[in-house]
Amino acid sequence: MLQIAKVLKSNGTDGDILIGLFDIDIEQIDTKEPVFIEFDGLPVPFFFESLKPKGNNKAIAHITDVDNLEDAEEIVGRAVFADYFEEEETEDDFTGWTVFDGKCKIGVVTGLEPIPGNPCLDVDVNGSEVLIPLHEDFVVSIDEKSKTLVLNLPEGLVS
Repeated sequence: MLQIAKVLKSNGTDGDILIGLFDIDIEQIDTKEPVFIEFDGLPVPFFFESLKPKGNNKAIAHITDVDNLEDAEEIVGRAVFADYFEEEETEDDFTGWTVFDGKCKIGVVTGLEPIPGNPCLDVDVNGSEVLIPLHEDFVVSIDEKSKTLVLNLPEGLVS
């Protein structure tokens, strides 16, 4: 999912909210598709009932089930996600790169699983696909020239 906005503040007493848009135009938002707001770490679907531009990168919105000031205040500061936007492919997906755990070769990256909050590398380890979390705490070095990624993985993560 791609973050498309952030709830900046409530607007009025009927549950309207002011949202700040991230790298999209209001016309790109499909009001027939759900957007998601996280509650307790889980994405909860909502639909925009109305969406009116306010300046260049903001909008006044009304979403389903947010019908009063109290409900609107509960989502202030939260990110708004959508899953219908195609995320741009980046060169940082590491496909074809060789992964090392310290000095030991693990395998070759075959893709990237863009799990929100926990992106993982798909790595071919001796003919088997293994998911390895791509967390900044694990990265020791990245060498674009030789296309190698050196990690310091917790013991037992890759057998």
